[in-house]
Order: sequence, then C-alpha cells, then structure tokens
Amino acid sequence: MRKLTHIVAAIVLLFASAQPAAAQSVLRDAETEQLLRDMVDPLAEAAGLGEGAVDVVLINDNSINAFVAGGQRIYVHSGLINAADDANEVQGVLAHELGHITGGHIIRFSEGAGNATRITLLSTLAGIAAALAGGGEAAMGVMALGQQAAMGSFLAFTRTQEASADAAGVQYLSGAGISGRGSLEFFRKLQAQEFRRGYSQNDEAEYMRTHPLSGNRIAAMRADYLADPAWDRPTDPALQERFLRVKAKLYGYQADPERTLNAYPEYLEDVPARYARAYAWHKEARMDRALAETEALIAAEPDNPYFLELKGQILLESGRPQEALAPLRRAVTLTGSDPLIAPMLGHALLATENPAYLEEAEQVLRAAVGRDRRNPFAWYQLGVVYGQRGDIPRAQLASAEQLIMSGSPRAALQNARSAEAGLPQGSPDWIRAQDVAIEARDLIERTEDRD
Repeated sequence: MRKLTHIVAAIVLLFASAQPAAAQSVLRDAETEQLLRDMVDPLAEAAGLGEGAVDVVLINDNSINAFVAGGQRIYVHSGLINAADDANEVQGVLAHELGHITGGHIIRFSEGAGNATRITLLSTLAGIAAALAGGGEAAMGVMALGQQAAMGSFLAFTRTQEASADAAGVQYLSGAGISGRGSLEFFRKLQAQEFRRGYSQNDEAEYMRTHPLSGNRIAAMRADYLADPAWDRPTDPALQERFLRVKAKLYGYQADPERTLNAYPEYLEDVPARYARAYAWHKEARMDRALAETEALIAAEPDNPYFLELKGQILLESGRPQEALAPLRRAVTLTGSDPLIAPMLGHALLATENPAYLEEAEQVLRAAVGRDRRNPFAWYQLGVVYGQRGDIPRAQLASAEQLIMSGSPRAALQNARSAEAGLPQGSPDWIRAQDVAIEARDLIERTEDRD
C-alpha cells in the first residue's frame, strides 16, 4: 500500500509541476509597463484581440521564461528581458504567448492532463487487481508502464500546443509587420542553453519534453519568416532605444552594484549606462553619485518623466522628501497622473510630515487608485492620509483594499465590515466596502475548501 501511495503521489506532483507558479513576485515600473504595452499592442491587434486587450506582467525571476495562466495576460520573467538583446526578440516571445491565448491552451490544458490522468487511473486499477491476485511485482510493473504512458500522453499534448503557438506567433508578427529575425534569434539562444546543459537534440529526447526541441522549432518557422515581406525590416529604432533603457534599469535594480558597474563602466555615457549606474550608486548609498547620473539624464531630456521619477525616488529614499516633491510633481503632470508614479508623490507628500500637504496627497492617491485599483502601496498611503485626517471609516476601507491584495482576506473582511458600519449608507464608498467584504469572504471560503 505504501508503494502504491508513492506512485499516485508522484503522478499528482508531476501534473502540479507542469503548471506555472501562482505566487511569484511582480515587478511594477511605469516606464517598463508602457514599453511592454507598446510591444504587445500591434501583435494583439494582428491576433484580432484589439489594442489594450492584453496585459504583460513582469515577474521577478532570473530564469528565461514567459507564460500565460488564464485570461488575456502574459507573464514575462525578468531573466528573459536580461537575455534579450533586441526588442524584436521580446516581441517574438510575446507573439508566441499570444498564440497560447488565442488557441485557448490554458483551458485545453485540463484536457491533456485529464487524458493522462485517465491512463494513470486505469493502470493503477489494473495494478491493484494484479496485487490482489498475488502478483506484487507484476502490479508494480503495470503501474509503472501506466505512468510512462500517461507522461507520454501529457507531453505530446503540450508539445502540440507549443507548435501551434509557434505557428500563430509567425502569423501575428507578419500581421503586425514585424520581422521574425528576433524570434529566430531568441530560439537560437534557447538552443545554445540546451547545448550547454547537455540536452540531447535527437527526436527520441524530444519525446520526454514539454516543448519541441529548439532546433526543430527554428526549422519549422524559418521558411515562413524568410517568405514574409517584413523579414528585412529592422527593429523600430525608438522602440529599441526604449528597450535598452528598460533593460539597463532592470539590471541596475536587480544586480549587485559591483556587477552593474562592471557591466556599465563609467566611461560609458549613454542613457542606458547612466540609468543602470544611478541604481547601483543608490543601492550603495552613494547619493551624490546617483544624483549626478540622474542630473545628467535630465539635462539630456528635461521632460522625460521617468528620469524625473528616478530623481524623486533617490531623494525620497535618501531622507529628503521635500526636495523630491518638485521632480515627482513634474513627472506626475507629464504622465497624466500615472498610477505608479503618483503614489510615490503621495508618499513624498506624507513623508514631509507637513499637514498642509494632506489634501494634495489625498487627491493624488485617489486619482492613482481610480486608474489602477490593484495597487496595494497606493491604498496603504491613502489609508495613512485618511487616518491623519481622522476619517477612520475611509482609512479602514483603504486598509481593506490593501489587505485583500496582500493575501490577508480575514483582516480585509474585518476592516471592510468596520468601514461599512461607519460610512454613509448608499454612498459609493459604502457600496465598495460591501464589495470588498464579499471578495474577502469568497477568498476565505476558497482557501478553506483547499484545506
């Protein structure tokens, strides 16, 4: 019985591990998110989904990966951005992931898993019958063969989906007038990784993989890409420059300062290098040098909101919130109250500890959550504003919003109920408190069902 339990457990773990992790750290940055939107929008239009229909979420993970997990949202690992040298390479990946969305592959994933599970259950029942008949070794053999058949069925299903997404990606790049060179180049990088890791490149090895071999994928797509009129079209220079900036910014944010300064030495004076070094110096608490890099960026582009945002961030996090207000106000104005930049301004206004700024902080933060409700930091800051103004029910509602997004539904429910009791009946905030309470109860029930 113990051996049978282990076999069944192994099957369960196998299928669980094939799905993307649900809880991973998300990286949010206004400039990066705008770039990713501008990258995916023409592809989404070519796919018939429409501009603005697909969200791209950046995950804090150094592995080279991207995936979809339901809905019209693509998750891209930070390691993929670091591995790419060209914006076109990232667009090739986004086109492929769009193929999964339009193909309904997440919904159909359960079909492949279901077929494999049925094979497993049949072999398990056969094994139990053999065991009851006294053939212990025969029972184990039957179940092992069943596992192998189940695995083969499942992997064949996922390889078919990947090939379908590859073909769709070719179509969407072509429809958007984007060259497939970057797509092929990125697959060559994946193939190089396979070689370095010693993965066999023969067709027998592919049988035990979720994805087709990169070499086979390149061969399947190359002819279509070469025949496409966009093949010789270069990457949009403006998009490429923005990509290099975001890549350097991400590297400076994530890497150790020493590695950043080695990758972007001080003799380099272009924007990406200064961007990366500004983060490195800031992480080392060298505010003078971090600000010097930022001032050089602003001198080159005085109305770049992201450079102004960075200056404000450095000043704020260095204990100089009053000085951070001017660049952050300007950045918020230039972006039309970007929902990721505005909360930093709200934070700076509160950090001055000047009661005269409370009204401005409330306006800024309410505008931010009005454009993007899924921002726990903004809700937290708004709760602080209401608390300082003595508006306890709205402070409790803001806390409930923040807690529901931070994975604390019970605390969110408690705050939402308290807010509802203190808010004017029938008001928009009173109605919202009820909505948050319902969402919190639903999350609690789902958690209890899993337990």
